[in-house]
Amino acid sequence: MLDQTLTLPEDPEELRSFTARLLAEVKAQAILIEKLRHQLAGHRAHRFGASSETAEQLQLALETSEIAAAAMTARMKLPDIEEKDKPKRRPIPDHIPRMEVELTPGADVCADCGGRLRRIGEDVTDELEYVPGRFIVNRIVRPRLTCACCEKFVQSPLPSRPIERGRPGPGLLAHVLVSKYADHLPLYRQSQIFDREGLDLDRSTLADWIGKTTALLEPLADAIGRHVLSAEAIFADDTPISMLAPGTGKTQTARLWTYARDERPWGGTAPPAAWYRFSGDRKGQHPRDHLARYRGWMHADGYAGFEDLYRTGAIREVACMAHVRRKFVDIHRSQGSSIAEEAIGRIAQLYAVEKEARGSPPDRRAELRKAHAAPVFDDLEVWLAMQLTTISGKSPLAAAIRYALTRMERLRPYLDNGILELDNNAAERGMRAIALGRKNYLFVGSEAGGKAAAIAYTLIETAKLNAVDSHAWLADTLARIPDYKITKVDDLLPWRWNS
Repeated sequence: MLDQTLTLPEDPEELRSFTARLLAEVKAQAILIEKLRHQLAGHRAHRFGASSETAEQLQLALETSEIAAAAMTARMKLPDIEEKDKPKRRPIPDHIPRMEVELTPGADVCADCGGRLRRIGEDVTDELEYVPGRFIVNRIVRPRLTCACCEKFVQSPLPSRPIERGRPGPGLLAHVLVSKYADHLPLYRQSQIFDREGLDLDRSTLADWIGKTTALLEPLADAIGRHVLSAEAIFADDTPISMLAPGTGKTQTARLWTYARDERPWGGTAPPAAWYRFSGDRKGQHPRDHLARYRGWMHADGYAGFEDLYRTGAIREVACMAHVRRKFVDIHRSQGSSIAEEAIGRIAQLYAVEKEARGSPPDRRAELRKAHAAPVFDDLEVWLAMQLTTISGKSPLAAAIRYALTRMERLRPYLDNGILELDNNAAERGMRAIALGRKNYLFVGSEAGGKAAAIAYTLIETAKLNAVDSHAWLADTLARIPDYKITKVDDLLPWRWNS
């Protein structure tokens, strides 16, 4: 439900039904969290001789479920889920340096009557912040003033914060986000690191921050998606990721999709970007929804779910030579096949042309390909078809050749169009972060948790593509976005950010 743009029904009966379903989803997530906490507590009580891997998996299951719950409540502006017997928050340790800032109304006289303002007290708010390499506390002091004549009360408002009634500063929120999704550090390990600094920041607190932060940053991820889909050519890929099945505590295979825009190989001026989407399965309906408004070329593998997109003609396919080459590499490694070895060598000639063409304008790239790549490409097709007649049709090599011939037919447009690429590596590079993260946190807690991860990856990977410091950009953006007009959110995109 929460992987799509939420539009509240206008009909009162439909609205009540929608609200009931949403609250049921939030309640189910809360029940799962309590169940996992109980399992973890039981494991700790009987940990002698037990597998440490089991405890780690329970920790990871909890953090992903807690992120999902926080994301759901934040996105729908629901009240936070109350936890039973939640311990009181410990004060920030005294050894963390304090940076005091006093916010005064400016004038020392009453705006209504001109009377003198006198100080009757003050409100102090401590904000835990992280600047690269150290923690600090921003101590915000707001004097309470009253008019000596008309007794009007005057006080500066507390500046907007990324998390209402929360104490983390934008730099700390950015640090937690980047540590998890760029450095692949699970939240329970981050909590252990913070504990060594004397900071009481448990896993559930950090999960709550990520859920709320990604919900706040969602409009920015949507803006990146619009930028990607305005391109003439994009790159698409997907990868499996485990998700906790609702109500069971078991896992099912979900998917993270990436759609990338990168015009640097042909000297395009549009900033590169990667847009991630999450789905609970791999049905073709998901890319159809993601790309409903896209018109243009799409580099992709041979996933059957994309076929409906190509049938309409709105999206034109460009296959991937890297997938073709990979199959021959695998066969050569396992069997030492001379045919596979020669296929790899012939494909290398095509990549040599691409190396020469990289950075040239589209027309020049097309000229180079017509002169140097097209003859190699044509000869490779003919040669592969001939080799197929000399080997067993049931062999792995025959399967690789049939795959190559099918995909090369759909790769041929790249020869004539300079904005197209020989492979889909731009999208596959975007999946490397997912692969690394998957080794560290294994799964997401629910569709809401998957959506939070997709938002985080969209922001962090796009910043990387534009050589922007992810932490610095996110810290500045989180400080500004609470008061930013939604219509101007594009001004906060990483390639427009001025440090």
